[in-house]
Amino acid sequence: MTSDDIARSVPSRSVETYSVLSPEQTEAVLELLAEAARVDGQQAVSEQGRLQLRHGVSAGDGGGREGVSHLLLTAGGQLVGYAQLEDTDPVEAPAAELVVHPSHRGHGHGRALGAALLAASGKRLRVWAHGGHSAARHLAQVLGLTLFRELRQMRMPLTGLELPEPALPEGVTIRTFVPGQDDAAWLAVNAAAFAHHPEQGSLTQRDLDDRMAEPWFDPAGFFLAERGGELVGFHWTKVHAEERHGEVYVVGVRPGAQGGGLGKALTTVGLRHLAAQGMPTAMLYVDADNKAAVSVYERLGFTTYETDLMYRTET
Repeated sequence: MTSDDIARSVPSRSVETYSVLSPEQTEAVLELLAEAARVDGQQAVSEQGRLQLRHGVSAGDGGGREGVSHLLLTAGGQLVGYAQLEDTDPVEAPAAELVVHPSHRGHGHGRALGAALLAASGKRLRVWAHGGHSAARHLAQVLGLTLFRELRQMRMPLTGLELPEPALPEGVTIRTFVPGQDDAAWLAVNAAAFAHHPEQGSLTQRDLDDRMAEPWFDPAGFFLAERGGELVGFHWTKVHAEERHGEVYVVGVRPGAQGGGLGKALTTVGLRHLAAQGMPTAMLYVDADNKAAVSVYERLGFTTYETDLMYRTET
């Protein structure tokens, strides 16, 4: 959530909601996101949100993603704000992200988008504020939202780092992911490992396909742990080529295989791979209240780099 904090009247302002965007609308939104990221130093919309934007354009099959809405705010006929609302969780309130073009902040556009999101969600809403900037915190307060989740981005240097050989539990072997062959097994283990995670645990085949279609996808950095031919854990890494850092994208261990050091071993496997790729820095995301995971990463050498905050309406 990136926004302005001064509300002013803009007579020509309007907010339109779409379930499907045209290619031209999508391109305009992507340009807005790119400019905001250039100015703010980080993305205002998450990777999942950007995937749903790029892969949700109108097409012969109708396009769109079920439960996902796109709100376009225009002023004077120009696109100056964007919000995405996802209502796919059967329990949690709909989740949103929003951004106002850097050149058009300070005119109440963020508040207008926030009000539209509240109306669209029936005043039952969760909103991400990536980076937790002061303007976003103020907007959350104006909209009557309260803080309830903190997601940390942690980083560590890889240059010159001596990582030990991973100590795998007995009977466990490591190989890399084979697209089309391992999809179903991975989705099942991912869902089990992240059963209580609001985003990761709900990934579908389409979500996996979207990621495999991205330029950064490399199965050589997607490690699977097997015991007796059965998948018990994984470490999916991601290389951010432009930023020159590698990501511990997601590490998961199947319930029943946890507690034996497999998670740490898989993390080490991935970090060694990223270091071998010449990445000077490793990064990852972890919920601040996941004390056990935070502790493991801190012992490996990770420190908090920045924090994303999620706000919600009172329930």
